Amino acid sequence: MEMIYTGRFLFLVLFCFASGLWAQQKISGKVITGNELDLAPVLVVNISQGKSMLSDMSGKFEIEAKENDEIRFVKEGYYRVDKKITSEEMNSPLNIILKRMEIQIPEVKITYKPTGNLAKDNQHLNESRKLQSLKSDMEEYMKSPLNQPLPTNAISKTFTGHDFNAGQVNLFGVFNVVKKLAKPKVTKANYNETQDFLKRVKTQVNLNFLKKYGMDEEQIDTFILYAEKTRSLAKRYRKDFQISVVEYELKIAFGEYSKMNKLEGTKE
Repeated sequence: MEMIYTGRFLFLVLFCFASGLWAQQKISGKVITGNELDLAPVLVVNISQGKSMLSDMSGKFEIEAKENDEIRFVKEGYYRVDKKITSEEMNSPLNIILKRMEIQIPEVKITYKPTGNLAKDNQHLNESRKLQSLKSDMEEYMKSPLNQPLPTNAISKTFTGHDFNAGQVNLFGVFNVVKKLAKPKVTKANYNETQDFLKRVKTQVNLNFLKKYGMDEEQIDTFILYAEKTRSLAKRYRKDFQISVVEYELKIAFGEYSKMNKLEGTKE
């Protein structure tokens, strides 16, 4: 009986030892920035085993790994870090430092070289009051409706030949009338309709011509709001959204906007 109990005891000891060897090990640690501030969340990826997790709000992490596994730490706006786990690091917490990427400031081209004379430089850089007043008057005139009918641009019947289409049905005219009737009625857009229209502009219209001027996302949003306000885009096109027409309207609005903000495109 004593031999049986001894054999069972040894079997249990060996089973527990083998279970400990087979159990998956884990590593843990903390991710910080170069200024020793907590950084969260950070994507932690075990490249060797194809597993991943996110660090918590204090930058701490824990992931399954074993010796010689390659662990990658990724955060947008920071240089990624690849770490190969050694035997010493399996039993001690890791401190991973991520360094922020440098921000490339776009080159600004100065077309006018200041002389140092404030009065002279101010006259060159700022528009005169007369020019500002003229631009304001022109903008108001272009926005206002016509008060007088335009003259008819037609040739007198005295100088025209026989009209062979007289009495015939004008199929193109009928088509145009049907097309006009099929278009939705132009009405003022409410807040939600305007926001939906602006989202369609951002996602469907090609805005690369704005990025050539070094404009970031916030500046592009500011311009789109300007174009919508000055040209009533949501009111006119939210029900009949044609990408080519909306893009054309944006380019017209940008012509005046670029002059007002003195924008210059980058050379390709």
